Amino acid sequence: MRLALTPHPDFRPDAIAAIEVEIMRAGPERLELVYRAQGSTPDLLVTAHAEPERTDGLWATTCFELFAKRADGEAYCEFNFAPSSQWAAYAFDGYRAGMRELAMEAPVIEMSATDDVFELRVAVEASVLSAGARLAVTAVIEQADGAKSYWSVRHAAGKPDFHHADSFAIEAPASEVGNDD
Repeated sequence: MRLALTPHPDFRPDAIAAIEVEIMRAGPERLELVYRAQGSTPDLLVTAHAEPERTDGLWATTCFELFAKRADGEAYCEFNFAPSSQWAAYAFDGYRAGMRELAMEAPVIEMSATDDVFELRVAVEASVLSAGARLAVTAVIEQADGAKSYWSVRHAAGKPDFHHADSFAIEAPASEVGNDD
């Protein structure tokens, strides 16, 4: 499944013209995502490569995100993937309530960039990612000059808020044809 993200109308980007995300089922509870940002990638603020470890506050700069919830409740999870290979995962009981770390294996994060395409590949596994889950696929892009843009498949009215129920616009893909999971 390939999706186009759009910038929040109040935070128009200068450096990036488009972001698309490809989502593939890689197991019953495993997704692979490829985020591709097109534009002037040297103008992006991207953290230097680091050890792949759980790190808070990644959303404060260039970060690619995935939110997921099962169709049967208000609880959801947030996953943050940084170009540095650092990551975070949180569980919530409801809208911005009951936040805690989500226990899980570290996702695999790989970055590549040319002058006009920035790509982040992620493989993540968690029980909330099963087929039928509702997803919000998002990105925060910070430019070298400090300007930020907020990208999503669907934006709720008002300020950027990826936690809002309106953001969960995508159904997690089922198993790919020929996949043995």
